[in-house]
Amino acid sequence: MLAPYASDPALSRGRRYPEAEAPTRTAFQRDRDRVIHSTAFRRLVYKTQVFLNHEGDLFRTRLTHSLEVAQLGRSIARSLKLNEDLVEAIALAHDLGHTPFGHAGQDSLNACMQSLTPGEHAEDGWGFEHNLQSLRVVDELEERYPAFDGLNLSFETREGILKHCSRHNAQRLERHEPQGVAARFLNGGSPSLEAQLCNLADEIAYNAHDIDDGVRSGLLTLEQLGEVPMFEHHRQQALRAHPTLAGRRLLFESIRLMLSDQVYDVIDHTRLRIAEQALESADAARQLPTLVAFSPAMRDRSQVLKTFLLRNLYRHPQVMETTTRARRVVSDLFERYMNAPQELPEAHGRSHHHARAVADYIAGMTDRFAIREHERLFGAAVFP
Repeated sequence: MLAPYASDPALSRGRRYPEAEAPTRTAFQRDRDRVIHSTAFRRLVYKTQVFLNHEGDLFRTRLTHSLEVAQLGRSIARSLKLNEDLVEAIALAHDLGHTPFGHAGQDSLNACMQSLTPGEHAEDGWGFEHNLQSLRVVDELEERYPAFDGLNLSFETREGILKHCSRHNAQRLERHEPQGVAARFLNGGSPSLEAQLCNLADEIAYNAHDIDDGVRSGLLTLEQLGEVPMFEHHRQQALRAHPTLAGRRLLFESIRLMLSDQVYDVIDHTRLRIAEQALESADAARQLPTLVAFSPAMRDRSQVLKTFLLRNLYRHPQVMETTTRARRVVSDLFERYMNAPQELPEAHGRSHHHARAVADYIAGMTDRFAIREHERLFGAAVFP
């Protein structure tokens, strides 16, 4: 049973294009299903999380990350009596607009778009923001239905997808959709509790699986992780319960305990915050600061872990070397397509604005397609 402050599909603010209701599924269940069947969702399996797709078969990809966020989100939503289907739809869609090569690709594409002269700037926004691109994918770029572009998702799912948005792009979105999904970035307020939950589930998933992938890659060790109080606490807890535990089983058990601790902390702290506000509706939560959150103590512990991962994993020389190569691939492709529009597929070449068409095309690439395309256009292989 949903809490009064949960998002009720029967009270949804609707879709951009009116549609008849489905006889057996709620609005949010339809959103989830449309995301799963989208082309952009399938591409996530070959898009980088931290390690490039060709560096190993067992590292997380954007797809496995999205699935883990959805699982964590549903578990927490169930305890808080929030709408699990909406949480799942947002979680599965939140990275649909991510570029190849993870944040390296995003940063490179953003730099390319920002380097354009004023006359070259796309009418539909400045720079490149992957959250905004995810919204663009579900609103415009997917081509599956005869009556409209995009997936025509409900307002609540689209609101959750747009986690961040610059003021410039929020103003543009607001002109096209007054009091729409970008209004909170101009007027203040928060998204639904389900959207807030997805944001935090995203962070929890990152904290856990980047440790796992970092150790699997050999770039992190259990000894190094001993510097992180939150991880070391749960490693010692695992050893007290299982004194002979070692290797990957010890790593997995430590991560499992750490995940559980974060999940229970979110549930307990969020319940307290909701009770203090005496929420009676989903819209009431939108008028308040973020309510779904870690306790202050857990927030501090999580920040220590994130700082450790930034210093020891994301900025590891091996990762940075890959990042440099990835940036080059994206910037080279952007420059070539800008100067040689005939290299773009016909569907992208027909866009009313060339720079945005180039950004859409590159953002939709998988890692391996971007690498192959770069080799086709430039000859020499950037990645060994």
